[in-house]
Amino acid sequence: MKLAFSIAIRFLKSSKGQTLLILIGIAIGVAVQVFIGSLITGLQASLVDTTIGSSSQVTIVSDENENYFEDNEEVFNELADDSRFSVVSKTFDGNGFVLDGDEETLPMLFRGFEMDAANGIYNFDTSLVEGSLPDEKNEIILGTVFAEEQAIEIGDTVEFLIPPNDMTELEVVGVFDLGVASLNESWLVAELETVQQIFEEEGQLSAIETQIDEVFESDVIAKDIGEELATYGLTTSNWQEENEQLLSGLSGQSISSYMIQVFVLIAVLLGIASVLAISAVQKSKQLGILKAMGIKDRTAGWIFLSQGFLLGTAGAILGAAAGVGLMYAFSVFVKNPDGTSLVPFYADWLFIGGSVLIAIIASTFAAFIPAKNSSRLNPIEVIQNG
Repeated sequence: MKLAFSIAIRFLKSSKGQTLLILIGIAIGVAVQVFIGSLITGLQASLVDTTIGSSSQVTIVSDENENYFEDNEEVFNELADDSRFSVVSKTFDGNGFVLDGDEETLPMLFRGFEMDAANGIYNFDTSLVEGSLPDEKNEIILGTVFAEEQAIEIGDTVEFLIPPNDMTELEVVGVFDLGVASLNESWLVAELETVQQIFEEEGQLSAIETQIDEVFESDVIAKDIGEELATYGLTTSNWQEENEQLLSGLSGQSISSYMIQVFVLIAVLLGIASVLAISAVQKSKQLGILKAMGIKDRTAGWIFLSQGFLLGTAGAILGAAAGVGLMYAFSVFVKNPDGTSLVPFYADWLFIGGSVLIAIIASTFAAFIPAKNSSRLNPIEVIQNG
């Protein structure tokens, strides 16, 4: 084995042009694999984060076609203690109207949260454009679109109307920008107890909203906890059920990425096999002499397997580095109109390591045919034929 390895290195050094050609082919193939795989994965992660990163991923609601259900601390604590959930937040929503300067009514969704927990989902603290989060009774924050349209500033009051005639004055203490115009235009946000009291539904919730660590496990988790929550008259929904088109698009992206990687790998395999096959013919005289000197057929075969392994290892490492560099350059230089990266830099080191390993195995396997042919080489015929 050691002898075959030494001869393989000598053969590679003696044909530097062929060696360089194979190395470049492997490096390009692995670089394309790493870049395409990382790009698609980063794009999917960014898309999922943009779509459901700031929203509830598994939501618990009433199973009895009612707007509200009792705030059960036992249920809430069970969910909060479940390690699969990263955030668990109580929510109370109510529809009403805000009176504008012309005494006309504007429909609004009034949302009540325990702000510390809700920050884990909606990031209100980092979304504040000005002001502070509500922490007193009848304090609210509202969206930038609504504030601009109604010329509302911090410290102003708005009149919130619940049909038929219940009117409450609310103090504006902050303005948020959630990045979605419809939310910035239609949401009023306050502490949970404030909204419950205004709607006279103390001790009631409209939903328990959560986020999970493994977002693509939301359907499994929702089904699992749904069986337990059914005894409390509750049911679950999850983001995967509500975003089937998004999931279909992500699935299509993944399939196309895998197909590209497979065909690139096949092209690299064929290139290595063909070049090594030519090398085996070119080195047949040397192999014949070595066999005449006593080298075994098995050792002769190992020479080309060693070449495939060495080329695959060097090419895969170079290609992985190039692929990561391409991904980094893409994230730095390809920007959205607002200056943020179109696709944030994403490096899945497990995927990159797997790509390197597959390339090494494939390169070694590609050397199998020339290795087999060289092991069958008859030294007498080679020497006689010159």
